[in-house]
Amino acid sequence: MSDVLPGFFTQNQEKITNALKRVFAAEEKTVSAALTEASLYSADNGGKRIRPILLQAAALATSGESDDMRLDAPACAVELIHSYSLIHDDLPCMDDDDLRRGKPSLHKAFDEATAVLVGDGLQAKAFELLACAPGLSAQQRVSMIEALSVAAGCDGMVGGQFIDIQATNFDITIEQLQTMHSLKTGALIRASLKLGGIAASASEAQLRALDEFGGYIGLAFQVVDDILDVEGDTTTLGKTSGKDSEANKPTYVKLLGLAGAKTEAQRLLKSALDTLESFGDSADALRDIARYIVERDH
Repeated sequence: MSDVLPGFFTQNQEKITNALKRVFAAEEKTVSAALTEASLYSADNGGKRIRPILLQAAALATSGESDDMRLDAPACAVELIHSYSLIHDDLPCMDDDDLRRGKPSLHKAFDEATAVLVGDGLQAKAFELLACAPGLSAQQRVSMIEALSVAAGCDGMVGGQFIDIQATNFDITIEQLQTMHSLKTGALIRASLKLGGIAASASEAQLRALDEFGGYIGLAFQVVDDILDVEGDTTTLGKTSGKDSEANKPTYVKLLGLAGAKTEAQRLLKSALDTLESFGDSADALRDIARYIVERDH
């Protein structure tokens, strides 16, 4: 696997990180410094920013423009939802992981109560950002709030995490595994693409194509995660390797074998790339990010 980031990726990582820092700089004036510190610890903890960068790439694919201040609020919103989900996933009552992105998980660096409250706060802040997003129409804001709330809730990320917990120590089919991860991982990826499309006033046909692309690449992301849980090491991954197998969780490697999981990742990548044919060269950033997701080392 390669870990070389696409150019569009590296160009926008710092931009998104700086936008997040501006969000928390404003927070510092209204809440305790300790809560802001804990929030920033997770939101600015070296993440790859895949979801907000997919949002920007979707806007580029549909409008030819991604360097737009109107994208800052929705990009930060999806990253805050992602950060909140990781904070809660790491809690002892959930996946119980002491390491995240090579650093102690939030509940280890601070405490469990702080981790719960920070996660709750990041989720609320995400929707505040969308409700007040500058440069977007009221209808665009409402559409974004609807898309992100569905993706983050019981019909999306929360529902997928619940299925994951319930499936531990049980055998499930490959179809059930795909359903679980299309919710737990894929829903937020699809929403990120939709928000980018909404911001760029994408057509219904374009939004459908972006959603289909997100469905494939969301599953591919999880297949690769399962592969890396077996092949990767804790230092490279930035989180505890081998944890899924130790916890007897259902994974693509468990159901398909290592070689079968790698074949499935490539199949999903090809299907994802096929959905972008109608966009032409404007979707090259999306294509590069899709390849990176499948070829990454961590």
